[in-house]
Amino acid sequence: MSDKIEKRDDDWKRELTTEQYEVTRRGGTERAFSGKYWDCKEDGTYRCICCDAELFGSDTKFDSGSGWPSFYEALDKNAIREVDDSSHGMRRTEVRCANCDAHLGHVFPDGPQPTGARYCINSASLDLKKSGQR
Repeated sequence: MSDKIEKRDDDWKRELTTEQYEVTRRGGTERAFSGKYWDCKEDGTYRCICCDAELFGSDTKFDSGSGWPSFYEALDKNAIREVDDSSHGMRRTEVRCANCDAHLGHVFPDGPQPTGARYCINSASLDLKKSGQR
């Protein structure tokens, strides 16, 4: 992985849409069933919207019924960072991009095998590079 990306807040605001900024830089969450990838069935690689790091493959995506894109495994465990999150009166595990520290979503232990994980990720934090697309 390349050197960690650090930018000023004003730069992120200029480069991202309002929703992308709120989700990735401020830890927000898009409404369930509202993101462009929650029901996407196309093949490809899901990348970080902020830094283009490869995060998840479509072959690990599944329908969790949650309304957010869900994956049972990251492409590379080193591409993401898991952080304890006790906000909103809950204990959860936040998922962040290891390259630029973007908030992606949360991971839960109720996913399918072979991992049992459910990475519940905001569409606003992702960009799908379809198979065959550069």
